[in-house]
Amino acid sequence: MSSLSEPQIKERPFPFRRVVVVANPVSGRGQGAKAASELVAALEERGVRVELILTSRRGDAVGRLRELGTEFDLAVSVGGDGTLREVLEGLVDPETPVGILPFGTANVLAIELGIPRDVHHALEILARGKQRSIDVARVNGRLSFLVVGVGLDGYAVQEVERRRRGPITKWSYVRAGLRCLWSYRAPALEVELDGDGTIERAGFVIVANTRQYAATLKLAPDARIDDGRYEVYLFESGSLHEIFRAFLRGLFRPLTGPGVRMRRARKVRISSKTEVPYEVDGDHGGVTPVELELLRHPYRLVVPD
Repeated sequence: MSSLSEPQIKERPFPFRRVVVVANPVSGRGQGAKAASELVAALEERGVRVELILTSRRGDAVGRLRELGTEFDLAVSVGGDGTLREVLEGLVDPETPVGILPFGTANVLAIELGIPRDVHHALEILARGKQRSIDVARVNGRLSFLVVGVGLDGYAVQEVERRRRGPITKWSYVRAGLRCLWSYRAPALEVELDGDGTIERAGFVIVANTRQYAATLKLAPDARIDDGRYEVYLFESGSLHEIFRAFLRGLFRPLTGPGVRMRRARKVRISSKTEVPYEVDGDHGGVTPVELELLRHPYRLVVPD
């Protein structure tokens, strides 16, 4: 389907009347605030009542959205996956749809859904108003909609957090991962799925809701963000050799193969005798044990046709 021209967008009645735009002003190397202002101006031209929230610290969006309660019928996240997570977390009503204008480091979900980093196209998507459900989980009380990693990437993200002094890039994660390799030893993880009492053992675990990991590696091609389950990838030994071989495979075809098996579940518990760090949607989450459970009610996204 061809794109609509600017005049055609203006002629269509806009499906939302009260909009809150939440932007991380430092996202996109400082372009997030500019993009948010352009979006606000374009919405106001269409007679939409808009409130702009520029976040100033981590967790800021959550509190400010909860203060607004249900005073809006659309929230738009301008930033990366971390900003989107805060927007979802801050919704009082999970039925409130959320739009995305991706300006972050990885933009995993936007890539998955085919949402471009462009104000005009974002506005076109919002004007069409097409919605889709997305499964959301609680991970040790924290909301997650993308991926949870326990093991190597948990160590890497912990290192990023320890050295962070402002905005980060993809290279921040690469450098942190390389630093972790020198002292990395695969942990012994115990994994229980859906509370069935069966314990599976692994050295590295990825629990994902998408078809890609870090917008780079291919996961299950039939994975869906709205099927009511997460995919659980179990690396049998978690050795560097096993992980490198799987990641190399994942650049071209699904990650699963020798040493890596996949299960699906709504509830996942991961424990270990020693504390092992984990990451939630690219942010440091803490240390094991990890308990993940899908929420009963999915959230809503405004997506391309």
